[in-house]
Amino acid sequence: MLKGSRCLTPKCAMDRRGRPPGQHLRQRRRLSDRGLQLREKQKARYSYGILERQFRRVFAQAEKQAGITGENLLVLLERRLDNVVYRLGFADSRSQARQLVRHGHIMLNGRKTDIPSCLVKEGDIISWKETSTKSEYYKQLVTGIESKSVLGWLSLDGQNLVGRVLSLPTPDDVGAKFDGKSIVEYYSR
Repeated sequence: MLKGSRCLTPKCAMDRRGRPPGQHLRQRRRLSDRGLQLREKQKARYSYGILERQFRRVFAQAEKQAGITGENLLVLLERRLDNVVYRLGFADSRSQARQLVRHGHIMLNGRKTDIPSCLVKEGDIISWKETSTKSEYYKQLVTGIESKSVLGWLSLDGQNLVGRVLSLPTPDDVGAKFDGKSIVEYYSR
């Protein structure tokens, strides 16, 4: 979630502790419904690495679309350029993918794009900038990219490190670790 491949091991900080941080209490109060909804919203925000104002903007956009708002929110978060770079395997974490995009190493449809929140569309091509292919990071990535798997809505050319968006993601493709319904309930209050 937050630390890339570390959260796939038992050393993940989110799974390791069964209690919240702070002084150890003998009895814990039961979390209210509002608290559970807030926790789900924060989980979504932290996993995608965006701030509150930006998350609200994405939620408002998801609300305007036809269909189920929770699923629309998930699809919009998955379509962000920094997330697609992470899903293609160009980076080990979303924050690293965000940095790659911000520093101008990634091109979207042949144009340099340094906006991580840019939404990709069906048929878009994500590639590396020509000058960035000479970097040491790129050379290491070429050797280790075969071991990484890509989701069904994306395709990856392992030789040239060029990704393509085959279709828009569906909520079933993503496998989110948060509940979209709780987030909708949180904002509808």
